[in-house]
Amino acid sequence: MTDAASAPLCSLVIRAFNEEKHIGRLLEGVMQQTLRDECEIVLVDSGSTDATVAIASRYPVKIVHISPQEFTFGRSLNLGIENARGKFIVIASAHVYPVYPDWLEKLLEPFADAEVALTYGKQRGNHLTKFSEHQIFARWFPDESVPRQTHPFCNNANAAIRRELWERHRYDETLTGLEDLEWARWALSQGYVLSYVAEAEIIHVHEETPRKVFNRYRREAMAFKRIFPEARFGLWDFVRLFTGNVVSDFYHAAREGVLARHWWSILWFRFMQFWGTYRGYRMAQSPLDERLRETFYYPRGFKSAAPPRRDGVEPIRYE
Repeated sequence: MTDAASAPLCSLVIRAFNEEKHIGRLLEGVMQQTLRDECEIVLVDSGSTDATVAIASRYPVKIVHISPQEFTFGRSLNLGIENARGKFIVIASAHVYPVYPDWLEKLLEPFADAEVALTYGKQRGNHLTKFSEHQIFARWFPDESVPRQTHPFCNNANAAIRRELWERHRYDETLTGLEDLEWARWALSQGYVLSYVAEAEIIHVHEETPRKVFNRYRREAMAFKRIFPEARFGLWDFVRLFTGNVVSDFYHAAREGVLARHWWSILWFRFMQFWGTYRGYRMAQSPLDERLRETFYYPRGFKSAAPPRRDGVEPIRYE
């Protein structure tokens, strides 16, 4: 429990392992936030062997450690929150960075509604992001906010929760991923809602090999099966969704004039995404909730539009 009189408005909890390439940019972006004086930063390091901790130490950051042997996504988050004092807990991956200086402010705004338990913001990629992942970000994180969302999709790479609710229900430490989905599902069951905030935008940098993409989707599928035991994902789902998403990605890449540059990464990324999902279901065990199935797996529609810029708000200019 925290002393409400001395607690900051929010605590930013960052999970990190060997993130020397990215952690400095995230922390620099936090230093430029409109709420920087009302936010403490807690970094949970799980045994980094590079300069992650040294770089973080240059900033006003509380560093806590968890051994790789103990690490799960839920356990590291719980440890970070235990060491945090804020009324609201903001959660960010170590390889993201905010686009605008009011990122934290916008992410916390929906909590003015007492029924909002969790908020999450827009994610976009950068020049390192695979074309297919750009399409996933555009599908999962649209340009329009949803103030009162009643399904549990969210993402802890860019999210915030009420600490008082975490004290009632901690993150599941046994899941292989999707601890955010499990927590959001619990919050909805208690009569709360979620809020998606398109204005709270971050850049999410994934530099993954095919094997890492496979492993990410495999572990998330294992977790999804744990959360929704009735869910099924068979070979026909693999074939149908792999084919549909490749066709959609090829269409968008051709419209943007970049198909020749990206066709191979589209094929291997989508194959590893859905083959990993298939293998994850086999390793763990009904029809999926259709809204979640659409959110997680279905390709974007065949519309194309340039990402909007926010009027009157200048992006953060990074070195």
